[in-house]
Amino acid sequence: MTGTGNGGAARQPRPLRADAQRNEDRLLKAAAAAFARDGAGASVKDIAREAGVGVGTLYRRFPSKELLIEAMYRHEVRLLCEAAPELAAALPPADALRTWMARFIDFMAAKHGMAEALRVVLTDEGERLQTRADLAEAMGCLLAAGADEGATRAEVRAQDVLMALGGISVMADTEQDPGLAGKLIDLLLHGVLTS
Repeated sequence: MTGTGNGGAARQPRPLRADAQRNEDRLLKAAAAAFARDGAGASVKDIAREAGVGVGTLYRRFPSKELLIEAMYRHEVRLLCEAAPELAAALPPADALRTWMARFIDFMAAKHGMAEALRVVLTDEGERLQTRADLAEAMGCLLAAGADEGATRAEVRAQDVLMALGGISVMADTEQDPGLAGKLIDLLLHGVLTS
């Protein structure tokens, strides 16, 4: 993977054409669903079919399954982070938090399904720390919006809520109970909300 002449700067991918971007977005969405459902053993052919593209299109964009997993993970993190201010602006604080937390649990379910593959692909500790910081900032945005309206407790820290959500994710995955995550999110919200 060579750069494109950025003078040693970090490699910035060229922007995709609109149709190519749509294909990539569909592929990453289908990959997230497939990895959450089937783990790292998810079929690349099935992912391409669910995205409505040919397997050749998938391999042109992601020459290996590892690159697809890496791109899907980064895409999901970005979507989660972008959703926080949008939800905070569009919904009452409790609903914004509940919606974001449910999305976080879905993200974690996909991550659990491909934990082994992610360990191989995401070896950069700095990137892992940055991801945690980005997710904490997103949660902080939701908590701050809630605090501004008197709906969330000011002393609640974003990192603590994320750790609790991580625990909920593990428990929901272990217990194989589809409704458990929602119940535990509601319990967590009782500790975050003022009423």
